[in-house]
Amino acid sequence: MLKTWAVGLVLLWAGMAIGTAHAQTDEEGAQARALLTEAVDYYKENGDKALAVFSRQGPFVKDDLYVFAINTNGIMLASGGPSVMLIGRDIMNSIDDELKPAFERALSQPENGEILEADYPWGNWNTGGRKITKHVYFQRVGDTVLAVGYYQPRASSEQALQLLETAAEAVNSNARETFSAINALDQRFYKDDLYVFVVELDSQRFVAHGSNLRLVGRDFSLLADRMGKPFGQEALDKIATSEMVEFDYQWKHPITGDTEHKHAYARKVGNYLVAVGYYQPNNANVGQASAE
Repeated sequence: MLKTWAVGLVLLWAGMAIGTAHAQTDEEGAQARALLTEAVDYYKENGDKALAVFSRQGPFVKDDLYVFAINTNGIMLASGGPSVMLIGRDIMNSIDDELKPAFERALSQPENGEILEADYPWGNWNTGGRKITKHVYFQRVGDTVLAVGYYQPRASSEQALQLLETAAEAVNSNARETFSAINALDQRFYKDDLYVFVVELDSQRFVAHGSNLRLVGRDFSLLADRMGKPFGQEALDKIATSEMVEFDYQWKHPITGDTEHKHAYARKVGNYLVAVGYYQPNNANVGQASAE
């Protein structure tokens, strides 16, 4: 458990591009940056007394946004979120050896008064072990690095197509192994709110589902959303005459829990329909899908 949180922290500092912060049009991004600025000012004024304030429910915890702090020796000093369990622990004792050099390099960056940013995969209280992309702002103050991040759970149509290509190639190479990996939440087959599902065409039943294992073994052709749309049969009818199809339906978002519009892409790979879809929020209040 500790290693899971620690790996997320390493990916925070070492993962993807780290550079000077740029203007965010996203409201939550602006809120995260503002909270970090407040935390930095408070820490400069109060020193280490601020750490206890950061670690409790109060002015530095705002919905899913919270402050956490780690020193340049790798010790977690404060957290208002799930990483509270790591406070006082040396992160270097909990991470894989191959990650330590990158972690050390990131912590050794000099203090320059600038807010930096990075993306990394992380879980929160509601993701059930599923990691989604978090964008973090961080700034070094003396020997302490303060940070605030926000989740970016909505993937794009382009990312959906990329994941579909990855999954289709894997199914073509080793179908059974791929089904097991999808059902086990292998990170190769999900990203943020994207996930893969696979239907055997002969039986018309799910053999893999990257979000809801209860659907494995169920008849895809019988699925209809709460609006009554028989999207399962629609997808099967389309794939019978084409190698690549698209279809739309209402479905539960795996992170927000809301029922939203979903646009899915599907490819025929041998005797299987392999599909990935992306979500778009509804304007209307739509109920839960009947299969969930």
